[in-house]
Amino acid sequence: MARRKTLLSALFLLLPAGCGLEPALGPAAVVGGASLVFTGKTPLDHVAGWTTGQDCSAVRWERHGPWCAAPPPPPGPPPFCTRSLGGVDCWTARPPGAPLRGVADPAR
Repeated sequence: MARRKTLLSALFLLLPAGCGLEPALGPAAVVGGASLVFTGKTPLDHVAGWTTGQDCSAVRWERHGPWCAAPPPPPGPPPFCTRSLGGVDCWTARPPGAPLRGVADPAR
């Protein structure tokens, strides 16, 4: 119920008022379409996300998922990779005795 109230209040804030509705539809449609193409979210999704602190997406809701979900956790540390005979070995942490530089690390 609270989610619907948030959605409705955000919708009413975004609607232009009075006789200026018709000229504002063109730019609003362009902004909404561009936002959907470049970010995968509508302007209403962005407002709802800022309001709730969650990741809101109408595209996810259209695919029968939740409209707002908790943001994804940050990615883990990158693997540490060194050269070996005929290939590359990777670990989640630098093993003891491994060189200080990994395969993809820049020179210091």
